[in-house]
Amino acid sequence: MAEFLGKTVEEAIELGLKTLGIEKDCAEITVLEEPVKGFLGLGGKKAKVEINVKKTDGERAVSFITGLFDLMDVNAKCSLDQEGEKIIIDVITDNSSSIIGYRGEVLDALQSLAGAVANKGRDDYRRVVVDCEGYREKREETLKSLAEKLAAKAVRTGRKVTLEPMNPYERRILHSALSDSTEVKTQSEGKEPNRFVAIIPNNLKPFDKDRKYDDRRGGKGGYNKGGRRDDRRGSRESAPRQPRPKTSGFGTFLGNSLKDGSDE
Repeated sequence: MAEFLGKTVEEAIELGLKTLGIEKDCAEITVLEEPVKGFLGLGGKKAKVEINVKKTDGERAVSFITGLFDLMDVNAKCSLDQEGEKIIIDVITDNSSSIIGYRGEVLDALQSLAGAVANKGRDDYRRVVVDCEGYREKREETLKSLAEKLAAKAVRTGRKVTLEPMNPYERRILHSALSDSTEVKTQSEGKEPNRFVAIIPNNLKPFDKDRKYDDRRGGKGGYNKGGRRDDRRGSRESAPRQPRPKTSGFGTFLGNSLKDGSDE
């Protein structure tokens, strides 16, 4: 923060920009005092302005999250790892479980907030990723492996396989992992926040093609006349879950508000 004086506001601004060595569009300018003319040269005051170097989108997001941690009394720090078409912010903390949350819920909430701050006033959207101890990369590898495993199961059984509800970012990972498959196709079903991915084999059995059912509501299984179970439901799979950590209310406060775009 730097303050500059001048006979006029324009003069004070010009002096400040020259001193800081920046252009006007790279500066945040606040007029603190307008000039006041004195009487017979007495009692006059010069104009005063405050000039700061304008923060980048990523720097503003980092500053916001850091301030949020201070308000929540959370011992964590942020660093801006990348700023280009995509902004990557890394969180460093001694208690990663409180930042990541149950299945990444707290981290997703932080990412959503950071994205809103970084894109404020922009016409084009820039994707923001908030990570902690490489969680995003580990989670992506887990989902890719799961997608391949469940695709093989769908082909083997000839039945549709559905996964648990996931956020748009994770659903896109699953779609991308199987996009080149010649044996299955994927599609998102349901409504937010319970939207999920379904893996459908090309060799889907006839009764699965003709029968309409909603796997998320339990299907319509029953018993036939012979007393045998007639269960025509598809199978539902869950991604590996981590134990729910104790987050001292931090996760509850933030919730899971990730809105990182739409998928298929």
